[in-house]
Amino acid sequence: MTVKQISVFLENRYGQLHEITDLLAKAGVDLKALNIAETKDYGIARILVDDVAKATDELIGAGCVVSVNPVQVIGVPNVPGGLNEVLGKIAAANIDIEYMYSTVDGKDDEAKLVFKVDDGINLEEVIK
Repeated sequence: MTVKQISVFLENRYGQLHEITDLLAKAGVDLKALNIAETKDYGIARILVDDVAKATDELIGAGCVVSVNPVQVIGVPNVPGGLNEVLGKIAAANIDIEYMYSTVDGKDDEAKLVFKVDDGINLEEVIK
């Protein structure tokens, strides 16, 4: 399933991530997934939320640098080798994974992974 991911530029300073989560919490936006990529000087928070428009408006209103991009959320069997099988199918299709991270939806039989791949690629079709 393709969803919209919000990426937020983070300065490398104490408390900034809390400021962002506090802003979203006060706006009633529910975080579904969070991933932080960082360097020495800055970071990027990649987040999935229940209300992208509201979250984006709140973040931009607070002066954050924000972008919204499509990512794909794929269910992966929660068994030994489940991820390996999915990644094997993606590799066999010569698809480059820009990045990926996991999220939790409360089901024990599968894990949810968030993939960023080239636009136009449907990972659900690839892994069937």
